[in-house]
Amino acid sequence: MSTPAPAFQHQTYTLRRKVLTIAGAKFHIYGPDGRLVLFSKLKAFKLKEDIRMYASEAMERELLVIRTQSIWDISGTYDVFDPIANETVGALKRHGMKSMLQDEWSILDATGQPIGKIKEDSAVKAIARRFFEPAALLMPQAYHVDIDGQPVATFRQHFNPIVQKIAIDFSPDTGDRLDPRLGFAAAVLMCAIEGRQN
Repeated sequence: MSTPAPAFQHQTYTLRRKVLTIAGAKFHIYGPDGRLVLFSKLKAFKLKEDIRMYASEAMERELLVIRTQSIWDISGTYDVFDPIANETVGALKRHGMKSMLQDEWSILDATGQPIGKIKEDSAVKAIARRFFEPAALLMPQAYHVDIDGQPVATFRQHFNPIVQKIAIDFSPDTGDRLDPRLGFAAAVLMCAIEGRQN
């Protein structure tokens, strides 16, 4: 694996997505200094089969591509590709049936082997969010990420009626187990796909 671009080398980030937008979803990811490091725009009403992330809103330099293997797969496996290094970083596989009650994903390496998991914080909270509308506002989603059973990251949503905001924290990964490009892809997918449940 090659060394990721500088945009992927911080420990903490903030992901912002405008909730009320007619033209489609816009994702802005800011580094700890508040500077924009990644940007993505999804067209309205388009299946989330191809998400491209850029270094700026000008969308001139592509840094990461997230592509589903099959749009008809309820579980959904998303390949994560680095166009600069011209390599597949790994993949993220959604556990379709399990995620109906509590979001759960598998992290796969470049050969397709499972190496970790992403899981919604609590089964009780997850069910409450799905079936009791105020719970989604009072208990925003949080995800825990592990590689080989060791915690490597957290994604925590902060309630805002206009902008969906997620704090991304890679600081638990003291052993550099998680490729940050996979971590970013996971955070965006949690926001774009799982976030629609709230």
